[in-house]
Amino acid sequence: MADGTPFVRVLADFAAALRTAGLPVGSGDVLAYATAMSTLDPTDLVDLYWAGRTTLVTRRDSLAPYDRVFKHFFLNASSPVRDMLTLRAQLTAETQAVLDVPATDPPPPGDEGNPEEATLGLMASDAEALRHKSFAACTPEELARLRRIMARIRLAPPRRRSRRTRSAPAGTAPDLRRMVRESLRLHGDPAMLSWRRRKVRQRPLILILDVSGSMADYSRSLLQFAYSAQRAAGQGGPAGPARVEVFCFGTRLTRITRALDRRRPDDALQRATEAVVDWEGGTRIGASLDRFVRDWGRRGLCRGGIVVVCSDGLDRGDPDLLATAMERLRRLSHRIVWLNPHAGGPGGALGMAVAAPHIDLILPGHDLSSLEELATLLPALR
Repeated sequence: MADGTPFVRVLADFAAALRTAGLPVGSGDVLAYATAMSTLDPTDLVDLYWAGRTTLVTRRDSLAPYDRVFKHFFLNASSPVRDMLTLRAQLTAETQAVLDVPATDPPPPGDEGNPEEATLGLMASDAEALRHKSFAACTPEELARLRRIMARIRLAPPRRRSRRTRSAPAGTAPDLRRMVRESLRLHGDPAMLSWRRRKVRQRPLILILDVSGSMADYSRSLLQFAYSAQRAAGQGGPAGPARVEVFCFGTRLTRITRALDRRRPDDALQRATEAVVDWEGGTRIGASLDRFVRDWGRRGLCRGGIVVVCSDGLDRGDPDLLATAMERLRRLSHRIVWLNPHAGGPGGALGMAVAAPHIDLILPGHDLSSLEELATLLPALR
């Protein structure tokens, strides 16, 4: 917080308003609220809401009074707190459900509507427009807002059946060891049938990002996307944690998976940019992919995995080398996805024409909506 003391007083006043409404909020809860907001953005309405709901609400029946007091305290036109906040758009399903974001259609004649709902409606409209705005046309403030939304995207690679098996209520093969142990426990009496079924694992996800000069307007946003994907994969899921590997290339290939393994995104991106020595330089897609196949692909890194290449296809290298590398990569991997921020533009890159026969899916990758489309289509790549 740039100016912590005045805002701590605001949080304390909000807690006092909750106590007046009948919520059991103590001084320890207020301290936890202020501590949570010290690591968040105090000018963000969503951070204020969820930090308060997490630290100040302890019972389910307190949710409705909390929502009512929050709207009155932070969105009331006569409240002095309103002048201290810059409401920033955050497009998430949770905030739309809790804060009840309305449609932005004009109200019928004679009905002025609720000013709070109008404010939230404008926020949702701004966020929707930002999702379809190209990264190259965004201001630094808009890119910061996009990074906050991008952190909530979850990439779920498609699953595959492993050759290993596990015990299950139903399956295709009997669990002989378990049946024998159960029979011995029953002194030789026949036991109930037990079954085994094949385990399910998520396929590896490999992100190969072009950080050359022609991708300068998109490389940092795509790198943030890769960081979010790697952080989300570490949380695991029903099929276990997914393996995510991240590489960058300009004129040479650099593995940045370990550099991105940091809790703070700014630290991770800083270490990644320091590790890549050819940032915003030339482009040799064929040589970089060939190096990936020789040094990493043949070792089994992308075997059965999903390879996502983010590049505009502007290659200064040998087209034959690119064609050979793509052909080998196609044989090693399960599916190849190509994100081209310049897709649909005038003309076409030679690299894209060479690589196209080996690509399973081509997406734009120039804005947030295209990255969300990738997250939606990824689990369906069987």
